[in-house]
Amino acid sequence: MNHSIKNKGIFGESFLLESAKAENLYFGYAEGMPIIDYHNHLEPQVISDNQNFRSPTAIWLDGDHYKWRAMRNFGIDERFISGQVTDEEKFQKWAETVPYTLRNPLFHWTHLELKNSFGIKEYLSGKNADEIYSSMQGVLQQPGFTPQNLLKNYKVEALCTTDDPADNLDYHKELKASNFNTTVLPSFRPDVYINIIDSDSYILNIKKLEKASGININSVSDLLNALESRINYFDEIGAKVSDHGFEYFPDTTRWNSDLEKEFSEFLKGNQLTFSNPDALCGFLLKELCKMYSDKGWVQQFHVGATRNNNSLMLKNIGANTGFDAIGEQYFAQRMSVLFDELNSKGELAKTIIYNLNPVYNEVLASLAGNFNESGIKSKVQFGAAWWFLDQLDGMQKQMNTLSNIGLISTFIGMLTDSRSFLSFSRHEYFRRLLCNMFGSEMEKGLIPDDEKWVGKIIQDICYYNAKNYFEI
Repeated sequence: MNHSIKNKGIFGESFLLESAKAENLYFGYAEGMPIIDYHNHLEPQVISDNQNFRSPTAIWLDGDHYKWRAMRNFGIDERFISGQVTDEEKFQKWAETVPYTLRNPLFHWTHLELKNSFGIKEYLSGKNADEIYSSMQGVLQQPGFTPQNLLKNYKVEALCTTDDPADNLDYHKELKASNFNTTVLPSFRPDVYINIIDSDSYILNIKKLEKASGININSVSDLLNALESRINYFDEIGAKVSDHGFEYFPDTTRWNSDLEKEFSEFLKGNQLTFSNPDALCGFLLKELCKMYSDKGWVQQFHVGATRNNNSLMLKNIGANTGFDAIGEQYFAQRMSVLFDELNSKGELAKTIIYNLNPVYNEVLASLAGNFNESGIKSKVQFGAAWWFLDQLDGMQKQMNTLSNIGLISTFIGMLTDSRSFLSFSRHEYFRRLLCNMFGSEMEKGLIPDDEKWVGKIIQDICYYNAKNYFEI
């Protein structure tokens, strides 16, 4: 294969593949594998409705806080980011930003998405924004360019959305009853019901859970019964995973009868605040983990973020809009105490730990290895690099840590963690990097120069390990 610079560029076949062995691994073993995207934030309604997107801005920029952060860094006025200007104006400002994203993963993701979904093989800039917008718009309005066809074209075999326990899951039901071949499963995300950040918002969420479960919630036991009823409901629809995000990991040892009485008074409206949200979160989490184990689910823990750092923008445009960061909370010891208690009683579910602070990569990779079980490959997984770390350096560090401390051969691989239907190119990005890492070490003699041996492990990481782990 021609190893010219052009061929190695973002639009070339050999992108990220620095040797013939890397190319053989990618094209012979990784490229054709289906995708199991076991954690994302796609909207089930959009998948079920299966309608064409109104514009390139709608499919590409709306809600994408990665791109929003880059535009803010470039000094773009907020009205062109989250404001009420036209789709064309927002796209133009994004296009003007793209040439200045060099060495940010957005530069690679942007052009992989243009190439893979729209067949566009030129660098986006302010100069060609109108032309590329028009080209994308033409493709978007084709009858076959719908959410379901996008998933089919990306070879997405199964995906797990992220869902509120109070959701009725009607769109999941519709998808399950349809002839759509991609398996779309809900994930149980109960954070707002176990973690009191704002008392008023918490009580509003409790009311929503009461309505969904049909259970009046006046005590912690009522709350657990309501959550369990929703777990049962999710399980009936096909859920296989739960998901939790923590700024800090709660203490699971401090709950007591006095706090239980106080929490009941708080729920009944007899006091405005609750004194120990950390102990409540820890107690509820532990009880939920037991329920997940009973169902045979996989539990996911996302740790290491600090959220909504810009209070002014939180007030103006809300949460999840690009003002989160890597946190510095230490959480391994508390996590270990919980895992050990659950494991000692045979109640530890399969678990994935996603770490956002690379300082703790080795800490959490070594923690994961303490709780394995016969017949399950890496029961507790040191999960894929995510959010600020799902770029070449972050993914490589995560995989090197896992290789050094655990077994990368049992790794369940990449996920998108995205709200965008175009983001499945991240699986290609990951697979190219993975093949390059293994191919490079084959060239150096660090691992056997045996393509079939190594290729099988590549396929396991890309697809089979996840398929077996989630029992999809």
